[in-house]
Amino acid sequence: MKIALMARNAKLYSHQRLKEAAEERGHEIDIINTLRCYMNIASRRPEIYYNGDKLTGYDAVIPRIGASVTFYGLAVLRQFEMMGVYPLNESVAIGRSRDKLRSMQLLARDGIGLPVTTFAHDPKQTDEVLKLAGGAPIVIKLLEGTQGLGVVLADTDRSATSVVEAFRASGTNILLQEFIKEAGGTDIRAIVVGGKVIAAMKRTGAEGDFRSNLHRGGSAQVIKLSPEERSTAVRAAKTMGLNVCGVDMLRANHGPVVMEVNSSPGLEGVEKATGLDVAGKIIEHIEKNAVKGTTKTKGKG
Repeated sequence: MKIALMARNAKLYSHQRLKEAAEERGHEIDIINTLRCYMNIASRRPEIYYNGDKLTGYDAVIPRIGASVTFYGLAVLRQFEMMGVYPLNESVAIGRSRDKLRSMQLLARDGIGLPVTTFAHDPKQTDEVLKLAGGAPIVIKLLEGTQGLGVVLADTDRSATSVVEAFRASGTNILLQEFIKEAGGTDIRAIVVGGKVIAAMKRTGAEGDFRSNLHRGGSAQVIKLSPEERSTAVRAAKTMGLNVCGVDMLRANHGPVVMEVNSSPGLEGVEKATGLDVAGKIIEHIEKNAVKGTTKTKGKG
């Protein structure tokens, strides 16, 4: 099988592991810098070019699209889809997961546990949305934030109001979320592949930091999920339409609540914490499902 891996940095652990796993199974895999692709959007003849050469003959594409290049990355992925190449995750599903507000609305529609989340445009409604979310302490999130950036914990209603007003003044869209105190600065990341949880880890934030992202100095260890947590992760992945994802959850008093569904989860933390071959499971999923022309979206918006 010939596989394209869309990624800007070929040296990242996750990308090297996917390449190793594919080659160990006898596949050919090319790491393609997403931003160096350009497209010929011709009627019935969609084409992608890379460094002057036309990309042809691929059976599957693994999109590892950074948050900062989502728009262009999805355009390239849609082009692959229109060429009949099987995508590990489809463009529409990635687009859903990247939009924090839309993803929360979809998860809520399907009855998946969430922290109380509020959203408003008018700064005059700050007091009302603060009350809806349960008041301080409260988590304030940029819709475009990633890896723990753009997330603020406000300890008082007054400080929350100040932060909200500052973001509003810059024209930035934000969510206000209930702070799950009982989580104690830890969260759970469950890796879902093909509708099954294949690995899970507990992440603990660095000293004094309520965020548990490993990129921000957090640590990880293997964890055993409860049946409810496992079910929540699988349902969240299905709601987003993602074949492979990382589902981030908190253990609240009333059960697991989903914070985010990540369409390009890092593999280093979970593989080192669990000792499992997550990259290999991802390649196995492609082997079982990569049939030309079976993409559901076929480039639809």
